[in-house]
Parts: sequence; C-alpha cells; structure tokens
Amino acid sequence: MQQTSPRRVITELSRQFYTQGWATGTGGGISVREGGRVFMAPSGVQKERIREEDIFELDMDGAIVSAPEDAALKVSECSSLFYNAFRMRDAGAVLHSHGMNAMLVTLLYRDVFECTEIEMIKGLAGHGYFDRVQVPIIDNTARECDLAERMAEAMEAYPASHAVLVRRHGVYVWGRDWAHAKTQAECYHYLFEAAVRMRQLGLEASVGEVHVRAVDAVGGVGGKR
Repeated sequence: MQQTSPRRVITELSRQFYTQGWATGTGGGISVREGGRVFMAPSGVQKERIREEDIFELDMDGAIVSAPEDAALKVSECSSLFYNAFRMRDAGAVLHSHGMNAMLVTLLYRDVFECTEIEMIKGLAGHGYFDRVQVPIIDNTARECDLAERMAEAMEAYPASHAVLVRRHGVYVWGRDWAHAKTQAECYHYLFEAAVRMRQLGLEASVGEVHVRAVDAVGGVGGKR
C-alpha cells in the first residue's frame, strides 16, 4: 500500500478481504489503532464499497471522536471485541473474518483448534514448525457485542494465540500493526483450510509426523502388534 493512513488501510484491506471471501454479505470487519485513536469500518455495509469518509474514529475509551456524514452508518457491532485486543494485547489492528474454513474448523474441534508440523505455522508470531498451535473456540451469541466477555476469557486462557475462533461464525485475529495482523490472518486461514482438507482425507492436523513415527515404532498405526 502506497499510503498507510488508517482510513486508507481499512478501505483497501476491506476490498482484499472481500475477494478472499472473508468479508462478504456485509460480514467481517477491520479496526486499526494509531496512537490514542481507533479507526473502524462501519457495521452492516458492503465491505468492498467502503470509502475513507465512511470510517469511524474513536478514542481508547470507545467514544466516537469523528463519525461519517452519512447518519445511516453505524459503528461496528464488533467494536467491544476489537477493544479486547487493543487493551489486552496492545494490538495495532484487529481483523474479523467470516471465512468459510474459519467457520468449519469450529465444527471439527470442541474447545480449541490445534495443529502442528505444518510449514505455515512458522508465519505465526512466537511459533516454530514443531510447535503446537492452539486457538480457543468460543460459542456464538445472537449479538456480536455479547461475545466480548467470552472472548476476553479465551484470550486470558490462551496468551500465545493471536486469534479467537467463534463457533459457526468466524475468527478474530490481531497483530502489532495492520501488516502484522494481515499476515497472521493469512497464516491462520491457511491452517484452518489445511485442517479441514486433512480431515476429509482421514488425517488430523493436530497429529504431526513425529507422533506418527513414534506410534509406528511401538506397533501402533502402520505397525505390528
């Protein structure tokens, strides 16, 4: 991006995420923090058509500093969840995706998504190839804003995660700035898709080759008893 003003970033990323299937049907959302100000896409609009003048500006207490001229636009339903990441993780940006595979993995795993020994894990902050990625899964609610407390509890329980999955809904991902949040989201979505495809093949993303070889060595899967 040639210009990196928060408003420009939000509009450009919104278009990108729409084409990726993360923000279709008015779903999804993006928020960027710059200093003591938070910039946020409006709620319930076509994300690929957002203009810079449609972006809300808020302070760190959640009060609106600057609103769009269009009175029909409302601040994001996700605002309280975005603020969880700003306050609890000192995040510089938070993304909310309705990506299909982010939703599907919440049906395949009970309380936490896990995977290991997949190369894209190395793209996640603080993780290596042999590490076990864990992303907490919280149950959905009728209203997005009602998820805030559950999300905060999950973030406290899994401090190494840069994401929280919402069952039958999607995922929240954050990073130190918009670029970091974007790459984290891309890595997580890759891993979610890998887990879904592996399950279709009868494989399990949470079981790595090291474990499989150990089982084989003692006569388990693929070995003799």
